[in-house]
Amino acid sequence: MPHLALYTFSTLKSPLTDPAPLVREFYESGEAVYREIDRHPGYIARAEPAQHVQGVLFDADWGEWGEFVVPAWYDKGRSAETTALAATLSLWSDLRSAFDAIYTGLHRVALNRRYDWFERTGHPGYVFWWVADGAIPTWQDGVSRLEHLQEHGSAPYAFTFHRSFDPSGTPARLEGVGTKSEVR
Repeated sequence: MPHLALYTFSTLKSPLTDPAPLVREFYESGEAVYREIDRHPGYIARAEPAQHVQGVLFDADWGEWGEFVVPAWYDKGRSAETTALAATLSLWSDLRSAFDAIYTGLHRVALNRRYDWFERTGHPGYVFWWVADGAIPTWQDGVSRLEHLQEHGSAPYAFTFHRSFDPSGTPARLEGVGTKSEVR
């Protein structure tokens, strides 16, 4: 059975290594959010570096998740001192599980604070796509899908909660999300 890949990307107002209270707060809340999501029903796996060092994303060893890359619109630093972004890459069993994990618990609390931490860029912040059972998406896959979503909108190749698709490419409506007119 196919799995659902999810890539998220946001540009932070300050670098990850900035000692300011808001950055520390974001970083510390992120660790708690990950612990909670890791236990969520439907969660399968997420990209994690072999060694975790705050601010090091581009030079980290991500194993089978591939080399860390970012969308073309990211125009901030790439060193440990200047990297100002948050990105995740994960696998889920289905759209409902991902929705429930993202819009409940500690992640929901964090979402309510997102504009304290992140810039408003006008770019999509996340994208979904289906992968074959056993396949591991790469960071490049996530970036390609997010950029496709930016340029073309939701399609079976790259979609959102509001305009989602099942593994066969048929429009799918997630109960409680969007309106019927959004599913085409």
